[in-house]
Amino acid sequence: MSYILNIETATKNCSVALAKEGKTIICKEIAEEGYSHAERLHVFIEEIIQEADISFKNLVAIAVSQGPGSYTGLRIGVSAAKGLCYALDIPLIAIDTLQVLAMQANVSNGLIVPMIDARRMEVYSAIFSPSFAKVREVQAEIITENSFENFRETLHFVGDCAEKCKTVLTNDNYLFLDDIKYPSAKEMSKLSFEKFEANDFEDLAYFEPNYLKEFMTTVSKK
Repeated sequence: MSYILNIETATKNCSVALAKEGKTIICKEIAEEGYSHAERLHVFIEEIIQEADISFKNLVAIAVSQGPGSYTGLRIGVSAAKGLCYALDIPLIAIDTLQVLAMQANVSNGLIVPMIDARRMEVYSAIFSPSFAKVREVQAEIITENSFENFRETLHFVGDCAEKCKTVLTNDNYLFLDDIKYPSAKEMSKLSFEKFEANDFEDLAYFEPNYLKEFMTTVSKK
């Protein structure tokens, strides 16, 4: 059996799912205002392995959400994934975070626009078809009333940016799916299994998350 552990920590949602042959069998996740990934992630991993009644040696690969998203969240998830891959001598699979988010939208027409908050009016976004084929690549953008004016199709927006984006994205063809807020590891199962079968693996030594922007720090005035 091909058991793959999927790890999603790119947003406030700390999410872990175990998949067998591409289907999620157990998922544990929690989204909190204060990031709790460092405390929760390894606990979730241990609990899932125990509940599935398997050992870590039964895993054939580890999949991790590669970003974009929270710098801290991505670092925690990728570090954990790399550590497990090194210890178990199994491959690492990277999954596009925005595709994971988009896959929660069940729509039959138009386009899906997953967006992750990047503070102020900036977001990380991409565009997908209803079958989750990528229509526009991932990018960091500042949202204005003109951001998607070239699209005449119905745009289904998902992610944690709805409240701030609704104030400027007001066209009649814009729909916000408010119940889809964060990416979840359970949506990674099919994608990671497809990559596993295609031997589409990352180089453990050199893989880095897709931060999309350089990390910026500020100096305290004290």
